Amino acid sequence: MSTIFLEITTFIWEYLLIYLLLSAGVYFTVRSRFVQFRYFFHAWKLTLGSRKTSSNEISSFQALCTSLAAHVGTGNLAGVAIAIFIGGPGAVFWMWIVALLGMASSFVENTMAQLYKTNNKDGTFRGGPAYYIEKALGLRWLGILFSVLLLTTFGFVFNAVHANSVSQAVSGHMAISPVLVGLVIAGVTAVIIFRGIHSIVHFAELVVPVMALAYLLIAFGVVAFHLKEMPAVITLIFDSAFGLHSATGGAIGYSVAQAMMQGIKRGLFSNEAGMGSGPNAAATATPKPNHPAAQGIVSMISVFIDTIVICTATAAIVLLSGQLESGGTFNGIQLTQAALAGIVGGWGQWFISIAVIFFGFTSVIANYYYGESNLLFILNSPRLLQVYRSVVVFLVFLGSIASLEMVWMVADLAMGLMALINLVIILLLSGPVMQVLRDYDLQSGSGRSPEFNRSRFPFLDRTIDKDVWVHKPESEDSLERIGNANFQETKSC
Repeated sequence: MSTIFLEITTFIWEYLLIYLLLSAGVYFTVRSRFVQFRYFFHAWKLTLGSRKTSSNEISSFQALCTSLAAHVGTGNLAGVAIAIFIGGPGAVFWMWIVALLGMASSFVENTMAQLYKTNNKDGTFRGGPAYYIEKALGLRWLGILFSVLLLTTFGFVFNAVHANSVSQAVSGHMAISPVLVGLVIAGVTAVIIFRGIHSIVHFAELVVPVMALAYLLIAFGVVAFHLKEMPAVITLIFDSAFGLHSATGGAIGYSVAQAMMQGIKRGLFSNEAGMGSGPNAAATATPKPNHPAAQGIVSMISVFIDTIVICTATAAIVLLSGQLESGGTFNGIQLTQAALAGIVGGWGQWFISIAVIFFGFTSVIANYYYGESNLLFILNSPRLLQVYRSVVVFLVFLGSIASLEMVWMVADLAMGLMALINLVIILLLSGPVMQVLRDYDLQSGSGRSPEFNRSRFPFLDRTIDKDVWVHKPESEDSLERIGNANFQETKSC
């Protein structure tokens, strides 16, 4: 069975997904006129200015934290170590590339999620790829297929992955039985997820910024104390990425392929740009300004923080520690633990264990919500929702005692299938998103706070729900300045 999984996964990644991810990222970057760079500082301004909400709404900042809760986790601590262990230091370079391009892909999919969100009638929203597949393309069967894949990938498999990393870190360092660790993780998970979406976003808003900041402070401290060695580390990353350290042509080809494969796989697992997971969190927000592109812009920050900042911090710790050169056999989270302990002393293992526990919990909670949103798309049944919650809790426990290799293998396969579908869909539907971005550009460039008027987009006005993006009348002067923009309906849709 493991051989079949490996062969299918290898085919998807080597012959399909790597090229689709990179080409989609390049396409979105060029077509959006480098939105991830043009609006980089603006994205931070929107993020930091959106913490307050009214009534029962979920803010852009809370939605971002929920997304980061799923992204910032074992992929940053365990996934980076695995990528370097298998693909060499060059994998880090390809993680950077997939993140920079992925920021544009993230903008497209999260803006689309905002456009096609569903009103829960209680001040909150839900949405994601399944919702825009059905509403924009009329393909409910494909939306259901995507929902099943996402439900399996995040609700079940990825939660097992995160629980596995927590269990490995705690049981390996503290000599506690994985069974006991699994019972504790499952118990805390049950307490949070059975309380609903507001419990989830408040938990993420509280825990994610604190733990991410603490981890970055440690990493920056390590880099500061080894600043003289950093040029050599950066050189090693670039040399390894292009096989410059290999002696023969065959070795160069193999090392570059491994670096690229592991960097892109682990980078996608970590930041999830283009995979279709982040939109499930982005759709819950009520953005300020009142424009779908605003949430797409905010969502780009998640990819940047996750990969460019936190994954790079982990890579620096691993590469500065000398663990790879020492011939050690540690992999995954235990390699990260050993690396930090080798630099700062025994307390480094304790810190990584604590970080993994908190990051693991936040990832499990956010992944659960992704699955819930897609379960409600398939069938809105309170009884079925309770069954789903129970299964998630059980699989969190099961993942805690499973083997590392098998868990990651299933995760790679599920993630690849999901990403393939979503990337094709957002490429097909990118036309309206670029029109919406142009609208945001025009209004922002004129010094106004952008306000979305669905009536200027015929295709969107027909296909998005009638009770979302209800236009608030603007002054005639404002409309005169902006309303003459020629937004043609996208033919590809």
